[in-house]
Amino acid sequence: MEWKPSEKEEEYFARLEFEKRKKLEAERQAKLAEEEKKRLKELHYMKCPKCGMELIEIDYRNIKVDKCSNCEGVWLDAGELEEVAKLEKGTLDKFFRVFRK
Repeated sequence: MEWKPSEKEEEYFARLEFEKRKKLEAERQAKLAEEEKKRLKELHYMKCPKCGMELIEIDYRNIKVDKCSNCEGVWLDAGELEEVAKLEKGTLDKFFRVFRK
């Protein structure tokens, strides 16, 4: 006589199989997302968000400002705007003169 699992046992094993495959798929998606994030970073690192040309990093009073080599846009990284805001009026005027055309 052949053994046949009960309906509840079938449901239990089907659920286990589904959870196992779901976990594997989530891991695969996370790996793909990480690879895509790395690829995009390599593609866009130090590129102007406006025109895509190279950014040139200028260090002014320990504030690293990125300036586009083409459209001359000025870009600040996280925390740098706060550092610029802390500059005194005279120093701030000098800061802006550095980036004028």
